[in-house]
Amino acid sequence: MRERTQILIAGGGPGGATAATLLAQQGLEVTVLERDHFPRYHIGESLLPSLLPVLDSMGAREAVERHGFVRKTGAFYGWGGEEWSLGFDEPQRPAPYSFQVVRGEFDHLLLDHARSQGAVVREETSVRRVELPAGRATEATWTTQGGREGSTAFRYFVDASGRAGVLGARQLGARRFHDAFRNVAAWGYWRGAAPLPAAPQGAIGVFSLPEDGWLWAIPLHDGTLSVGLVTSKRSFNRARGQHGSIDAVYHQALEQSPHLTRILAHARLVTPVKVEGDYSYVSRTFCGEGYFLVGDAACFLDPLLSTGVHLAMYSGLLSAAAIGSTLRGEVEEDAARRFYQTAYRQAYERLLILVTAFYRIHDGRDTYFRKAQTLSRRDRAGTRLHESFLNIITGIEDVRDAREEAVDVLHSRLRGPLPGQPAHGLGGHATDQMFSLPTSRHHAPGGLFLELDPYPRLVPAR
Repeated sequence: MRERTQILIAGGGPGGATAATLLAQQGLEVTVLERDHFPRYHIGESLLPSLLPVLDSMGAREAVERHGFVRKTGAFYGWGGEEWSLGFDEPQRPAPYSFQVVRGEFDHLLLDHARSQGAVVREETSVRRVELPAGRATEATWTTQGGREGSTAFRYFVDASGRAGVLGARQLGARRFHDAFRNVAAWGYWRGAAPLPAAPQGAIGVFSLPEDGWLWAIPLHDGTLSVGLVTSKRSFNRARGQHGSIDAVYHQALEQSPHLTRILAHARLVTPVKVEGDYSYVSRTFCGEGYFLVGDAACFLDPLLSTGVHLAMYSGLLSAAAIGSTLRGEVEEDAARRFYQTAYRQAYERLLILVTAFYRIHDGRDTYFRKAQTLSRRDRAGTRLHESFLNIITGIEDVRDAREEAVDVLHSRLRGPLPGQPAHGLGGHATDQMFSLPTSRHHAPGGLFLELDPYPRLVPAR
């Protein structure tokens, strides 16, 4: 069975659904092949306010608001012996809140919305291989869970297949794991937990451990609290050897946090403990001839700052703008790819540096805020150090950079070494091939910048 479509998308998660919706709304022919049947379980429940303007662009915000997810109005940090809260309701935030979501339900809403906008969605269908004659993606073979096989030819392919990375990881071998973040996460869901004192409404709680790692606590609208541990693989394996099981390692870590001990005092764990490891990586390239890598298919960052869905939906938006503008003949493909590569990679790398700074656990809150300032293109008064930090962790910097001046983020500072790291390429974190970033509308990736109205598109910076 051989089919054709203008754009084929592998994966129906937030990145794939965002791209599918925005492309279908431009009148383009879009087919999404999703391996699973939705709703399906997924971790990554704490979202950033940056998703609200993207949901607005997609026309999906009303459905998400109506669903009843917990509104996340900020974050609470018990970190390195200090405590502080950050609220999202200060001026110039993209929105005063985001959501804490059950990902299976959130992702299902987005995929159904893509269907309603005209995208063809076929679940329980796995992309097996992408054909690359002369280096250009042209066709994909797939199989269904029922055993049916076929192929689909396309003009453009969007790999939104997540960590599986059907094209970027499996075929191209372009993925490199960050040695600095060879971590393990273990998590479960609790019922009957008390609210977190002194935290903004619906806030995520983030708590450092005395020696190695940190814990999260995320309230969900089904009445459960997602509680997770992140620590280095070395420490996790050592603790497992000492305590004898994953469950024992998990519970022993929770007991080290006075905050979690208090709020879980009368709660009970109602699910098995789940585990994932080695999940921070970046691809050598984020796009190529006829294809774009979106979301986790391109890169994934330690979940400390809850950036996973932000990066997925942001890259889904950028890919839709690049593909749509190219197909309409408004921009050259090479220029659109340069813009996408630079804009998406820059967003990832800024967050990479901030997470690295945060892992210097005992340096104190002002250290984190000052590090954020060096990564933010907007000067802030010394008494407002937290604003630069908020701009990054809420995602507004990425939207502004792409729209206003095509990602001008103080290139020399980004490439500077981190303390204790080699003096090249962002401290050696797989970023030596980073493109030069522009400093004005007259020096933008491919000479382009992003506009959202009436739909996402790339505009010459003249």
